[in-house]
Amino acid sequence: MNKTAAVISACMMTFALAACSGSNYVMHTNDGRTIVADGKPTTDDDTGMIKYKDANGNQQQINRSDVKEMVELNN
Repeated sequence: MNKTAAVISACMMTFALAACSGSNYVMHTNDGRTIVADGKPTTDDDTGMIKYKDANGNQQQINRSDVKEMVELNN
């Protein structure tokens, strides 16, 4: 039941953020999380980290090896 609620919440957040202006990206991680980035994430080749801005406007990082897929949301 909790897994279903998490998936529904992630989908709702994805669609809500898709309505905002600019391109948003969705990253699916190897452990099953879905991360929505505000704008295009950048990759630091020296550290192997992907930098992105979350839905609250905070700068975040995730290891590139933890990201399974990154897709641009089309408005």
